[in-house]
Amino acid sequence: MTEENSTTRWPGDISALTLFTEDLEETKRFYREVFGLPVTYEDDASAVFTFGNTLINLLRTTAAPGLIGPADVAGPDTGVRMQLTLPVDDVDAMCEVLAERGVTLLKGPVDRPWGIRTASFRDPGGHIWEIAR
Repeated sequence: MTEENSTTRWPGDISALTLFTEDLEETKRFYREVFGLPVTYEDDASAVFTFGNTLINLLRTTAAPGLIGPADVAGPDTGVRMQLTLPVDDVDAMCEVLAERGVTLLKGPVDRPWGIRTASFRDPGGHIWEIAR
């Protein structure tokens, strides 16, 4: 596909990420309380939250085969395969807010050799979130 014959730019912005979770209710509660976001859309198998221009779709692992089959869903304790990063103005201040919301940090705050300060935590589905400045 070339720019001349395409009606959309490829690749464009990422519009949505689907994260698989064994406990949709607990993960949905975590996102409401930790990120302070309302549910944008939900049904029996999923809950969607809007982060800026990106949708985060939380999907029950039992519903995932219909979306990704024949690929398998890895369990939450098999190892981390991605990290999602959110920019913040003050990593240390946000870490205090996260602690007040019951979040346990995995790492940080720490100054990285590439010049940013970060901290990370895990959601109930096993996905790693990083805050960075």
